[in-house]
Amino acid sequence: MARVLVGVKRVIDYAVKVRVKPEKNGVVTQGVKHSMNPFDEIAVEEAVKLKEKKLAGEIIAVSVGPAQSQEVIRTALAMGADRGVHVEVSAAEYELLQPVHVSKILAKLALDEKADLVILGKQAIDDDANQTAQMTAAVLDWPQGTFCNKVEKTDAGLTIVREIDGGLETIKTKIPAVLSADLRLNTPRYATLPNIMKAKKKPLKKVTPKDLGVDTSPRIEVISVEDPPVRQAGATVADVDALVAKLKAGGHI
Repeated sequence: MARVLVGVKRVIDYAVKVRVKPEKNGVVTQGVKHSMNPFDEIAVEEAVKLKEKKLAGEIIAVSVGPAQSQEVIRTALAMGADRGVHVEVSAAEYELLQPVHVSKILAKLALDEKADLVILGKQAIDDDANQTAQMTAAVLDWPQGTFCNKVEKTDAGLTIVREIDGGLETIKTKIPAVLSADLRLNTPRYATLPNIMKAKKKPLKKVTPKDLGVDTSPRIEVISVEDPPVRQAGATVADVDALVAKLKAGGHI
């Protein structure tokens, strides 16, 4: 049975209004509610479903980040993952950590843990990068199935229905593979109180990028973080002729 590695990221909760720091070097995170990235919840759910169908034997939840990242690993364990790996980086280092760093960490762990599948959310709602799954597949030189709408196990590997701009695309891939979960793949379960209590006893290993031989030196420098410009107020016009004249003149409506 397959061993599944699932990536879970701690992000500012989707219901929180993000505020830029007064010094404009990042966003306010202190005292702000955080939770598991919603697409990663879907990835965990898919892994648990594979286990329930006896298609997966073990699920390992991985998070890269500061000490607080253990919260989302525990959530994944409460949802049904078997054990966790916390790749600890300092809060300052985390600010400049990019998908290229995370993908190298996940690829190394996938090999160390002898994983057959890596399942990630298609993107994180904080940076919206949508890069980690693709880069992880490239580092491992494994086939990838991104934006998964449906995943089915076959004798030859996997049949995946993907969400694309024009509709749905069906592909077949061999295992090992890297998958990224899209919104309609499933509906994540809530972690029940008994499972939350059980999750506290499940093993959680701590490592550093250095332990894995991954260089996380910053590749970017944040110059400034700005709020988006305030949208200009609209205006009403008397009739279609006035609208056309306004548009021809290059005015804003």
